[in-house]
Amino acid sequence: MRHSGKVALAATLFLLSAGAALAQGAGGGAAGVTGIPGLDALLPPGNGAASGRILQIVALLTVLSLAPGLLVMVTSFTRFAVAFSFLRSGIGLQSTPANLFLVSLSLFMTFYVMAPTFDRAWNEGVRPLQENRITEEEAFTRITDPFREFMSAQVRPKDLQTFQDLASRTFPKPQEGEKIDLRILIPAFMISELRRGFEIGFLIALPFLVIDMIVSTIVMSMGMMMLPPTVISLPFKVLFFILIDGWNLLVSGLVRSFF
Repeated sequence: MRHSGKVALAATLFLLSAGAALAQGAGGGAAGVTGIPGLDALLPPGNGAASGRILQIVALLTVLSLAPGLLVMVTSFTRFAVAFSFLRSGIGLQSTPANLFLVSLSLFMTFYVMAPTFDRAWNEGVRPLQENRITEEEAFTRITDPFREFMSAQVRPKDLQTFQDLASRTFPKPQEGEKIDLRILIPAFMISELRRGFEIGFLIALPFLVIDMIVSTIVMSMGMMMLPPTVISLPFKVLFFILIDGWNLLVSGLVRSFF
């Protein structure tokens, strides 16, 4: 017992001395009395102390974890995903194309439409920040400005006005020439994208509904009560979509709707 107590006491003294040496090294600039470099010296040059840089790293990791949600909120992904979902439901296919394919197609079409916005945000915001030519605050403004302009061009004025009226008691109303708060612009943009996605989905599902009605009428008139009309209409709907080159028409129409 005495031996274990001596070991614990020695370990405690060692940890205290090491902590004091680290604190002295951190407070002594690049290297303290013990020769151990301070935490500020180990971090890359930039504004803020060590604690500020740590908070920036934590914030960056948080943003990266929310990247899928941000992609849906501020890009054209929502319109593509909703339109492709209506297409599959209109044809009557439950799992073809698979969800993985539809989401991947929506993702790459989003990259195609948003390429100028992504390039501008990278060249004007991210790259200067990496080269320490601008501060984090200025970089945030330069990165968000391209997305702000894209959302402002696509948002429906009625939806934007609705959220501005709802936020009139919480957020200050922007003056003439001021930028719209992202906390108002992003939800208004999402609602607008959902509306446009459903409008496009209605136009997609309408011809397939007509085919279903025609086939159902023919089957009922022939007295085949036990035969589900969808069994006969499904091949006709697939054939109709192939003959009109549906994928080319749908994708090209969706891309042109952003320009």
